[in-house]
Amino acid sequence: MSTESKIYWGVGIVSVLLLVGTYFLPGKPSRADDVPWHIEHPAPDSVRVFGLTLGEATAGEAEERFREEGKPSMFKSPDGTLVAEMFFEQVDMAGLRSKVVVTIAVPETELKEMYERGLRMAATGSGKKITMTTDDVARLRISPISSLTYMPGVRVEEAMFLKRFGEPAMRIQEKKNSAVHWLYPQNGLDITLGGGEKPLLQYVPPKDFDRLLAPLKAEGEALK
Repeated sequence: MSTESKIYWGVGIVSVLLLVGTYFLPGKPSRADDVPWHIEHPAPDSVRVFGLTLGEATAGEAEERFREEGKPSMFKSPDGTLVAEMFFEQVDMAGLRSKVVVTIAVPETELKEMYERGLRMAATGSGKKITMTTDDVARLRISPISSLTYMPGVRVEEAMFLKRFGEPAMRIQEKKNSAVHWLYPQNGLDITLGGGEKPLLQYVPPKDFDRLLAPLKAEGEALK
């Protein structure tokens, strides 16, 4: 925590609250799709968020949209699953700095080849992180995004999410902690709240929502 005086700390808190209010309460962002509740459906089973249609927009287009060069990585889970991602650390939209992670759709055979060509490998808390070759990174940039995870830089009250997204179709609490998932299948959206962390919003095409929902049902408990 900063060692600045209590006066400056109090001013900082007020500034953050005003910023969150501007972002999550009615306002006029520079673009209508700068906000996470602006969700479109170009087709019945598709979703567009932040101007990116999942399953169609590429990782390179995400870089253009977020005005930031993404940090590409591949991850290998303990069960051997490979996932390619691109991380955006300082996305600034509608006056709020946030983080974004996009998962990139790459055929499994290609993912395995990229893994074999990996330059470096490092252990993480949930598996291994692989640094990819320059050519493989270029391949990621022209590949479509399969999901998008948005992490606002501040904590947001549940009432704000209810105001912007409405009541979820269901709520599931993780058994291992107090995190609760608010689920909106029609929008392919999972909002994770609690667990001592800032909120996390994950978007997938509605047609793929069951793949997101299945592990939550297996490892969590439905709330009334």
